Amino acid sequence: MVCYIKNNYIFFCLGLLFTTVACTNISNVEVDKTSQEINVVLLAGQSNMEGAGNYDELSQSIKNRITAIESRVQYALRDEEAGPLTYKTSDYHKKKYGAYKTFGPEMLIGLTLAEAYPNKRFLLLKTAYGGTSLYGAWNPYWTQANAIKAEKGYKENLPLFSMFSENNNKQLTLLDNQKQPYKIIGMVWLQGENDASKEFSAISYQQNLTDLIKELRHKFNFKPFVIGQINSTYGKFKQGPEIVRNAMQVIADEDVNVDIVNTSTNSNWLDYPKHDNVHYNTEGQIKLGKEFATKLMKYN
Repeated sequence: MVCYIKNNYIFFCLGLLFTTVACTNISNVEVDKTSQEINVVLLAGQSNMEGAGNYDELSQSIKNRITAIESRVQYALRDEEAGPLTYKTSDYHKKKYGAYKTFGPEMLIGLTLAEAYPNKRFLLLKTAYGGTSLYGAWNPYWTQANAIKAEKGYKENLPLFSMFSENNNKQLTLLDNQKQPYKIIGMVWLQGENDASKEFSAISYQQNLTDLIKELRHKFNFKPFVIGQINSTYGKFKQGPEIVRNAMQVIADEDVNVDIVNTSTNSNWLDYPKHDNVHYNTEGQIKLGKEFATKLMKYN
């Protein structure tokens, strides 16, 4: 009789303990789900940041891996609503490169980071416009006069630094309103070909990029900044690409929180393959995205 009572008492305690642990675990899962910090990556630049990678050329393995991490990686292009990593449709790229579903470095940046940190969540915020310069549209101290001097057509009235800031603030405000903690873990910059094509913008590139980094860090409170080094040769100012490439390297060498993805000027483009002299193809964008992510991971 005593033994029976004792066993029942033990059973009751174990049952109570199991119930308590189970409830505690459920509670923890719910708290983690709502409070887990989101790691934000800022992305900006011109046509190669927009991207001419062909989504239909991605292997099924990569597509499956992207699907597997889609609940942990969100992506917003310009001022659009954030959603899973995806392609952009482009009639222009379909006509020029046969790529209707296009992507930039964000695809492999998001995938690489998510697989490297399986318990973290990410948000990639990208603003990019092809054929834009740091001297004009992207200048943090934008003026109409400089924009007219450096840009063409509608881009003369495109203050991209302000637009980039507004697009980012829109997304970050949503997180604030949801009481969702986040941290900006760095920025990737893929731009410079347009500045290299003109003498006045090429020789001022180092100062302009220094100013951009300073103002963005002040505005968004982050340090890591990763540069994609240009290697195109278009434009009438033949020394331009080398001037801009060197400016990028100097900034990376002098700032411990700036890194650079170096590129070759060999026109076979074996390091990061291209469609043409300027634009990276599917393989090039895959390799760039992986390398950008690897550079960011050095700081996180």
